[in-house]
Amino acid sequence: MDAGQGRAFVDLHCHSSASFDSLSRPADLVRAASQRGLTHLAITDHERIDGALRARDLAPTGLTVIVGEEIRTTGGDLLGLYLERPVPMGLSPADAAAAIREQGGLVGLPHPFDRFRSSGAAKIVEAAALAELAESVDLIEAHNARALGHANEQATRFARDQGRPGVASSDAHTVLEVGVAYTILSGDPRSAAEMRVALDDIRLVTGRATFFVRAWTPLAKLVQRARGNRRGSTGSTASLHPGAPA
Repeated sequence: MDAGQGRAFVDLHCHSSASFDSLSRPADLVRAASQRGLTHLAITDHERIDGALRARDLAPTGLTVIVGEEIRTTGGDLLGLYLERPVPMGLSPADAAAAIREQGGLVGLPHPFDRFRSSGAAKIVEAAALAELAESVDLIEAHNARALGHANEQATRFARDQGRPGVASSDAHTVLEVGVAYTILSGDPRSAAEMRVALDDIRLVTGRATFFVRAWTPLAKLVQRARGNRRGSTGSTASLHPGAPA
């Protein structure tokens, strides 16, 4: 990637070892993102932001870490970007979106048609209900590097039909996946307001995660369960899960 010419290379969906299904240390994530030419990386752990805060502290010059969170709502997962504190799981999509915006953040809809995820919005079968969910978001993940089947094609059409920016993200759960899919924007979107403007002119790079790296996720869940890190843990900024290195 060429990080010059006023362009930003942005991966808006990535998990650290603060998540219940990843073993990727924040230090390793920011190192990989920087080496691969990303300029902005959103760490979006499940129901917590301590991994993102750690990554932000460790980010090298030239890499902006966006503090984010993947939040399970009663209607599927949402992404919160540019957060200051965690949003609890179990809220309605509208209430979760309101909690994100109360902090000045952006709301994203990840992998909406991936039927292989129990947390996806694809379980909402009524088109009207899914369209209502889309009204709560600022951007839609049109390409998720881990999505299977025709999920990305459906998400791309959905974003277009709803008039929402469609982005590409890695949804990385391993260091190998960081930046495999990303979005190219103009400028340097360090704030939610700047990102909202930058999303008016985007280009997607749509790589896919291999089966090999996807196979690490079940192993990560087992390791994290043994460490006591389960989905719904607190968003404490004191430390990562027990035993997690930086």
